[in-house]
Amino acid sequence: MRSRMPHCIVLLVALTAAVCGAEAPGSVAPAPALYRPVPGPHEVDFVRLEWRDARRAREVPAKVYFPKTAAGPFPVIVFSHGAGGSREGYEYLGRHWASHGYVSVHLQHVGSDDATWRGRPDPLEGIRESTRDPRNAVNRPQDVSFAIDRLEELNREDGPFGGRLDLERVGVAGHSFGAFTTLAVAGQVFPVGRRDFTYRDPRVDAAIPMSAPVPRGEETHAKAFGSIRIPCLHMTGTRDRSLIHETTPEERRIPYDNIHGADQYLVTFVDGDHMVFSGRGRMPGGEKDALFQDLIKVGTTAFWDAYLRHDEGAKQWLASGGYEGALGADAVYELKLIEPED
Repeated sequence: MRSRMPHCIVLLVALTAAVCGAEAPGSVAPAPALYRPVPGPHEVDFVRLEWRDARRAREVPAKVYFPKTAAGPFPVIVFSHGAGGSREGYEYLGRHWASHGYVSVHLQHVGSDDATWRGRPDPLEGIRESTRDPRNAVNRPQDVSFAIDRLEELNREDGPFGGRLDLERVGVAGHSFGAFTTLAVAGQVFPVGRRDFTYRDPRVDAAIPMSAPVPRGEETHAKAFGSIRIPCLHMTGTRDRSLIHETTPEERRIPYDNIHGADQYLVTFVDGDHMVFSGRGRMPGGEKDALFQDLIKVGTTAFWDAYLRHDEGAKQWLASGGYEGALGADAVYELKLIEPED
């Protein structure tokens, strides 16, 4: 039996955190109602930042992908890697989103990053230890809030980001342990004894959890996820089983099923496993990774356009068959939309 404490929530692992390389350059932006897995109109640059949260005496490294020349301001996405990953992972998403006019901030969570397994005789055991450490479950969502604080400062300062960040439009995304982080910042509740804890950051407007872990105990799910009130695009696969714990692919939909206060979408890739979201390095499989990652780029960009830019054409594409048609037989698509108030 798994505890309901945050640090014992089932955490999935992206062991290698290797991802697809940079995309070929492109210059044609998709029309609002038609999304394709091609780069947008912006040339992309990136910078590595070495942040330190003095309050927690904690390093928070980041890699930021951004449109190189356009003035902005651009909506901001904060990305959280899986256990065993780093800020270098998920480059295919960071570059794609930045090419379409977003600033994508990829954090590195010290204590559950690639240092947990590098050089160890049993890398998986190193990652297991990091997922059992309660400090990591607390520090990760706090890293996200700290990053938004730091971005607010950078936006006020002279420099490459001064005045170029639209921090009224912030999204958070993450994979595996990063999906835990994403849902925590989105407003998941953690009941501990007679108290409820939350790490919700009200500055976050929308979220994309990929391969979300869930607490054991059906009686906890409505309370844990029912408090989330922002739109979410949930992603998983029919073979999305944990490499570390006993999580089943069927459990991945639990957050989607229990969030009712905002628009929710669920994509389940047929034959998709845990590694399609991050890349698998030397691990076996991956015949459909390129296809799935194209479909991830398409759907996530439309979702950000719909809920960060409030683009009605993008929302219509998500809600009325555009994305479902693009997915075809390669995924099952579900959605729950909130009726607007009169």
